[in-house]
Amino acid sequence: MYYSDDLIEEIRMKNDIVDVISGYVRLQKKGSSYFGLCPFHNEKSPSFSVSPGKQMYYCFGCGAGGNVFTFIMEYENFTFMEAVKYLADRAGIKLPEQEYSREARAAADLKTVLLEVNKKAASFYYYQLRQESGKQAYDYLKNRALSDETMKAFGLGYSSKYSDSLYRYLKEKGYSDQILKEAGLFTFDERQGMRDKFWNRVMFPIMDVNNRVIGFGGRVMGDAKPKYLNSPETKIFDKSRNLYGLNIARKTRKNYLIICEGYMDVISMHQAGFTNAVASLGTALTSGHASLMRRYTKEVLLTYDSDEAGQKAALRGIPILREAGISPRIVNLSPYKDPDEFIKAEGKEAFEERLENAMNYFLFEVQVMEKEYDLSDPEGKTRFYRAIAAKLLEFPEELERNNYIESISEKYRIRQEDLRRMVNHMALSGSRPAIQTRNGSGEKKKQQKKTEGKEAAQKLMLTWLTSYPNMFDTIKGYIGPEDFTTPLYHQVASMLFEQQEKGEVNPAKLLNRFTDSEEQKEVTSLFHATLHLESDEDRKKAIRETVCRLKRDSIANQKSNLAPTDLAGLQKLVETKKHLEEIESGRVTLHISFD
Repeated sequence: MYYSDDLIEEIRMKNDIVDVISGYVRLQKKGSSYFGLCPFHNEKSPSFSVSPGKQMYYCFGCGAGGNVFTFIMEYENFTFMEAVKYLADRAGIKLPEQEYSREARAAADLKTVLLEVNKKAASFYYYQLRQESGKQAYDYLKNRALSDETMKAFGLGYSSKYSDSLYRYLKEKGYSDQILKEAGLFTFDERQGMRDKFWNRVMFPIMDVNNRVIGFGGRVMGDAKPKYLNSPETKIFDKSRNLYGLNIARKTRKNYLIICEGYMDVISMHQAGFTNAVASLGTALTSGHASLMRRYTKEVLLTYDSDEAGQKAALRGIPILREAGISPRIVNLSPYKDPDEFIKAEGKEAFEERLENAMNYFLFEVQVMEKEYDLSDPEGKTRFYRAIAAKLLEFPEELERNNYIESISEKYRIRQEDLRRMVNHMALSGSRPAIQTRNGSGEKKKQQKKTEGKEAAQKLMLTWLTSYPNMFDTIKGYIGPEDFTTPLYHQVASMLFEQQEKGEVNPAKLLNRFTDSEEQKEVTSLFHATLHLESDEDRKKAIRETVCRLKRDSIANQKSNLAPTDLAGLQKLVETKKHLEEIESGRVTLHISFD
């Protein structure tokens, strides 16, 4: 359903953000904003800010932010259209009825129908588990110590011993064979036709973060193979970008997620109160999984099986999580194989203690590496120390490297000076390929810092432009949308300058153009950059420096994209550089106002 921009804006304006959020969060006024405890992460000191002027919220702790639509989407787990309908109803606004065109409906309906089919299949399996024919599966779950409440919460079910039960049920509901083929719930061959993919299995519905059934996992009753079977990838199910249990775990008050290997681990952990547990769906951890988790946390605890395969899975997952900006720690489950077994044997409190004592990822990698060396042999011990030194070179920052040298020295009884000398010698000698990796990593880090500095300047300027409308007059003739070189920042700056030309700078209205909640969160952060400065003089100096930084980066960007034969473009760059030098030297004064 499509609604006009004007209607969306009317709905937003008639739902004051302070009034709406006050219904969910206790807010107290401090200055021009309201503050409270963030509903999206666990905190003791209020860092959740609601601005009546900007009609936006932002958490300085976890980065959650947006306008009133974003809040309702995040808190109530609504889609954008569901949030629009909810807030329209709250404001007493009647939404017009609109019809899709034939082409638009054809494109939109396939996913809707597949979600519908999966939901009906989940209901069918749920019902079968509670019939006499499902007794074996029900007893299996009971023997795994699952309560009826837990089975209901996860929608657990059973696929019968007959290989056409679900097919006949869905055909009675009027679904075509073509749609059922697309749903991933059936197999097809010329001789036998359509057959249920899952039969005689305990069924685990797989849900996306919006609680929609997108696929299934099935655990066979008996000795048939495979023991576990998952839905194939379909138009609605991508196993590399979904995690089992995340629909519940995303709402947890914990500030970390726990990764397990299987469905039963997640379910037993949730039953024990660890509602921040998730599992990958029959596949190794991927960058897609890591990116998905990064939306909700910055720390992940790995609880893979304690056997060799589990250790290898943890070692594979660590760099993937690190690359996504997540700090991984490893939980020691020994002497038990998995979390489910541990909790049944030792209980919730003991498992909580293991989580609290989870090992730092680097120390875990060294501990696993230790098994490859004979430490009773002097030569073996020396080779192990050299391997540690080479691994320490992965840290480009000296302070971080020194912290790990201190920990390693204490754990393995090596003198810090000796280990540091070995690390430095290895770095200077360049005798190992790892040194090259380290240099490359340092260069990457340098480039990353440069990019972060460039983006920080653009963020600060966007924050000032939305906080102090007179700032547009200050930068007029010096800074324009083209000087914001990061694509998203450029898009937002263009919208702000367009609003300013029309006489109204309205960041909350601008957010209406971004219907994805994660995109809204990122855009909101552009209007809440912080720079703690005491006096007006310091602020004026910061603005002048930010203008210069923006212009320098913009000139460098234009220069890199300038064709050698573009003499007019080159002349324009020379003039722009002259203006920049006038500001930097103080020959031109920016008229800065904070009114």
